[in-house]
Amino acid sequence: MIQPALAPPLWRQLQATASVLVAVRSGQSATAAIASVDESVRPGVQSLAFHVLRQLGRADALRRLLARRAPPPQADALLCTALALCWREADAPYEAFTLVDQAVEAAKRDPATRPQAAFLNACLRRFLREREALVKASNNDPMAQWNYPRWWIERVQHDHPGQWQDILNAAGSPAPMTLRVNARKSTRQEYLAVLKAVGIATTAVGEHGVVLGRPLPVSDIPGFTQGAVSVQDAAAQLAAPLLLQGSPALAGQRILDACAAPGGKTAHLLELADAQVTALDVDLRRCERIHDTLRRLGLQARVIAADAARPADWWDGVPYDAILLDAPCTASGIVRRHPDIRWLRRESDVAQLARQQAQLLAALWPLLKPGGRLLYCTCSVFRAEGQEPIQTFLAHNKDAALRPSPGHLVPQFGAIGNTVPDNPEGEHDGFYYALLEKQLRPDARAG
Repeated sequence: MIQPALAPPLWRQLQATASVLVAVRSGQSATAAIASVDESVRPGVQSLAFHVLRQLGRADALRRLLARRAPPPQADALLCTALALCWREADAPYEAFTLVDQAVEAAKRDPATRPQAAFLNACLRRFLREREALVKASNNDPMAQWNYPRWWIERVQHDHPGQWQDILNAAGSPAPMTLRVNARKSTRQEYLAVLKAVGIATTAVGEHGVVLGRPLPVSDIPGFTQGAVSVQDAAAQLAAPLLLQGSPALAGQRILDACAAPGGKTAHLLELADAQVTALDVDLRRCERIHDTLRRLGLQARVIAADAARPADWWDGVPYDAILLDAPCTASGIVRRHPDIRWLRRESDVAQLARQQAQLLAALWPLLKPGGRLLYCTCSVFRAEGQEPIQTFLAHNKDAALRPSPGHLVPQFGAIGNTVPDNPEGEHDGFYYALLEKQLRPDARAG
């Protein structure tokens, strides 16, 4: 008789979660770190690691109250992992005493942390005894209260004085799984009926979006393999309709998707228009992801591995009717999907990326024909990666006019269903959109 596989012990999962935290603290993405975890514990570790990264500011503050001098990196990561998981009972994935017991066991089982096992035990037992007082004391630290680096908190406060608390709070819980219905395969209403028939709870969002009641493996999503839907956040789904809106002749248009990988926006453009789309990305491996996306959806585009900032290397000299520039950014608007971002970014990254965004705008604008449109977007809530570079660009390019576009979309959560087609006020990430039109005459610029 085949015995069912036993779940891996919690101490092993805590060991691996602490290793992920060490990797993030050293500058590696959580995605890459989790991918290197043994398959037997990977699902549990991913869940625990995301929880820890969402509560890391609080855990760091509590550790400093428990021990002024940090232990070696692996032991410190294990201690902070336990504190992040158990500091608030309502959110703890396991009972606090179980987490403490298993964290100490994890320390004893690893030669790298064994010398600090007694220290970890003392800190965690003290935390259980003095939880209320320690949590109250940690509330004086903004990083503990908001679980972001201090510079990030201050920037959001400055950029969004009336919404900064909502923006920071939005990343405290996991993002929903949102699908985009392939308009070439079916209508959204038809696909919603398919999901209802198999008992999958959904809510419509935006123009083509469907929010699942709970995330599912893509293999369990009806029609995914056949290209019926793609996974894409509701805010990102605005890109293709914004670029194509009001176009007098969609068929045959030359469209450039300048930073295209993994291909979601490229595919959406092709789902909505019979256009000649060129998808560009600087990374050859990421271009393979574009090919994979298009194959699954039954779509075709010209895919080029090249640097968008150097058109002389790849442009054929024929102006484009429309350009989509989804520029590299801090990704500060998608922190709830990637909770490691806030700990990986440095304040200096914002200015560095803003310069790169300005370079891309300057390089691509000459490739646009008069009367054409360029949609600039970033998945950022920082004004230095949205409103500010666009204002600077408009001041220096008299042939550019800003057309009606959403501007900064702050993250929305807990509002599924409150949506209208052109303004997804349900669940969505933080984004910035600016639609620019190249004027036929420089003196014809609109306000």
